[in-house]
Amino acid sequence: MDKQPLPNVPPRKLGGLSDLAANYDVILCDVWGVLHDGIAAFPKAGDALRQFRQKGGKVILITNAPRPAPVIMRQLDGLGLVREAYDGLVSSGDVTIGLILERPGLSLFRIGPPGDNVVYDEAARLGGAPLAFVPAAEADYLVCTGLFDEKREKAEDYDALLTEPARRGAELICANPDIVVRIGPELVACAGAIAERYEALGGTVIQAGKPFPAIYERALALAGCAPTRRERVLIIGDAMHTDIAGAHRQGLDNIFITSGIHRAELHPGERGDLDAAALRQFLESSDGPPMALMPELIW
Repeated sequence: MDKQPLPNVPPRKLGGLSDLAANYDVILCDVWGVLHDGIAAFPKAGDALRQFRQKGGKVILITNAPRPAPVIMRQLDGLGLVREAYDGLVSSGDVTIGLILERPGLSLFRIGPPGDNVVYDEAARLGGAPLAFVPAAEADYLVCTGLFDEKREKAEDYDALLTEPARRGAELICANPDIVVRIGPELVACAGAIAERYEALGGTVIQAGKPFPAIYERALALAGCAPTRRERVLIIGDAMHTDIAGAHRQGLDNIFITSGIHRAELHPGERGDLDAAALRQFLESSDGPPMALMPELIW
């Protein structure tokens, strides 16, 4: 569902998740920027979710990672996130696989690093037939999981590749609507940046992840959440344009983690403390403020 922008009510500043955990049965929690930084897991964040589950709550991780859920769960194991922190995981990669399966027999061009090819392998396995990969100029549709080389390329470098498919009306499935993601101290471009360029060229984009509806529908179904109990669902995320915007669109309560993707804007200086003036300016420029916020996810 779409929801109108919320009144400009200042968000509640939390001391920890325990301040309001009793009000919710289900948490849909973002992953990158909330539970890890691409290098290591945040132990306090995992512990907060574990304690919520111990008190009877259910936690579904919801991520714009363009890979199947089992692959991401193994990666989280390697980063040090304990399985006791969550009940299940839904990814934009899962939604992308479903979109590919809805297009049997059509040819596609894939954009993204080799590490994301597992999404195509899984689609072929579930569909029972190999996928037909062709050059971009010939493809019935395109799938973007990211940049071919996120460290060296920019989204605008893809304009020449995208111009002809956009002109022909070929759809582009964006497997990760994030524009950028933080890897340690560095921000790198994601598939969402390519999707923006494609739309600017006149192309049609189908978004597989947050803040668009399909990924929330899948996550709520996995949580076993009845439509009448949505007031007992809480979103936790660090990106205003995906996590918090998605929560507003779905009509769900939310917590904004300020030290994730927006860290440079909200936590300037060597100490890394949350800057009140920067936060006020940041929220004034947003389409809809979060319900609550905290610098990091803790219990």
